[in-house]
Amino acid sequence: MKRKLINTAEELFLPVYKRFPVIFDHGDGVYLYDTDGNEYLDFVSGIGVFALGYNNRKYNDALKAQIDKLLHTSNYYYNEPIIDAAKAVTKASGLDRVFFTNSGAEALEGCIKTARKYAFLKDGSTNHEIIALEHSFHGRTMGALSITGKKIYRDAFEPDIGNIKFAELNNIDSVKKQITDKTCAIIFETVQGEGGVYPATEVFLKEIRKICDENDILMILDEVQCGMGRTGYMFAYQKFGIIPDVVATAKALGCGVPVGAFLMKEKVAQNSLKAGDHGSTYGGNPFVGTAVKTVLELYEELDICSHVNEVGNYLYEQLECVKNDYDCIIEHRGIGLMQGLVFNEPVSKYINSALENGMLIINAGNDIIRFLPPLIVEKRDIDKMICILRKTIEAI
Repeated sequence: MKRKLINTAEELFLPVYKRFPVIFDHGDGVYLYDTDGNEYLDFVSGIGVFALGYNNRKYNDALKAQIDKLLHTSNYYYNEPIIDAAKAVTKASGLDRVFFTNSGAEALEGCIKTARKYAFLKDGSTNHEIIALEHSFHGRTMGALSITGKKIYRDAFEPDIGNIKFAELNNIDSVKKQITDKTCAIIFETVQGEGGVYPATEVFLKEIRKICDENDILMILDEVQCGMGRTGYMFAYQKFGIIPDVVATAKALGCGVPVGAFLMKEKVAQNSLKAGDHGSTYGGNPFVGTAVKTVLELYEELDICSHVNEVGNYLYEQLECVKNDYDCIIEHRGIGLMQGLVFNEPVSKYINSALENGMLIINAGNDIIRFLPPLIVEKRDIDKMICILRKTIEAI
């Protein structure tokens, strides 16, 4: 039956994914179960999405109740759940205004349009430049792809949106070299995810903030993956005491319901996008509003950030031990529950072997295993993961 379903999928789906040969049926806590009843310890969480784990009763009940009330009305009208969600996410981020999207890529598109409109209103010009960073990943849509710092993703889809320059993460001089009187924004991930789990340093973040303040350039942070508590702070930039002008979020914002958002300071909101400049049919409907407000309520009730700080430190200690014990691992980096091990060879065989041993892990590039468990993960779950990881490495 499983093979028949997989064959059908391969006949019908566009072949853009290299899927693993497993069909998941349901989940509970930090575990997923396939259609054959096999159990898998999940250290992927849907690529950082299912922060609250599977089958959270309050979350499930809230969504079920909203389905019975109202799913969608469009943005021609107000709805109460999305207003509650807006209050919660602006408070959590320290920013003033929000636009809800359907995904992280759409949130990045909104960030790009905000930057260009902000600059256009200053001088009426449409030739402004955006500085992005090498090794970054911002999404698959044309705007998000244009600021993604890996040519392998961009080459086949040129020309891009234009006027994009690239600098190096944590190299402030490389950023300064790209700045001109046409620079309207500097955009990057506070912690690069797909690019290899590279955190921005405090010095780099504060220098970018200073440069942007001095030149009236927008500092835009992509926290689609590293935000929403993953680093032990609701947003990773809060660890360093700075606030961006614009920030993109998604993934764990809805914990499974497709929703993203871009947020901004009041000054930016008053001097950028106006009625008719941007919109979304689905974005911000009552269903996703219920998801967002419930997620943020649960974060507070469960004190997620404090928990992530505790178990994140434990995960770091355990992965350091693994790195030190095996010559095939050459580096360990990350923060909170977003960490990676760098191997001296491709990691696909380790990931496949771990799956066979009942554990889900993913890569970040060809040679890095990335660890993104649900934020409710406990030390005992980390111990089990380490045991399976060691078994996997030793077998190979």
